[in-house]
Amino acid sequence: MPIRLARIDDRLIHGQVVLGWARPLGIADIVLVDDDVAASPWEQDLYRMAVPPELHVEFVTTDQGRSRLPEWQAGPTAVLILTGKVETMARLLAGVAHPPAVNLGGIHHRAGRTERLPYVYLTDEELRELRRLQEAGVQVTAQDVPSAGAVGLEGLA
Repeated sequence: MPIRLARIDDRLIHGQVVLGWARPLGIADIVLVDDDVAASPWEQDLYRMAVPPELHVEFVTTDQGRSRLPEWQAGPTAVLILTGKVETMARLLAGVAHPPAVNLGGIHHRAGRTERLPYVYLTDEELRELRRLQEAGVQVTAQDVPSAGAVGLEGLA
């Protein structure tokens, strides 16, 4: 089963990801791609507490994720790939043949970011990075929950 969702959400694994996205999409495997979390067993333990036992969760570095993308795309398990940063998703998908679509979930306010939607704040550089992804063939939309309408990247300018 292919990757069902590739999501950027700076809260990483939380209830909305698990209940709002993983369950309705039939996700069996959540892959959190984050170099820092992949190196931190105690952070992994914290995120595992938010995942029910029927879901498998794994933590990988960006490089590990790049090498395993074909496996996840062709494997029998429905996968949700999750990053907390635009930069990480861009590095993960750079030059990938048949990349999955990218969903912008919760990207919250911080210094230098501008509100694009109530749940998406981006710096100009992050927006440029997303445009480069889209120009490379990645469909990029913002959607906080499955029941909300998706907003195309052009709606975030």
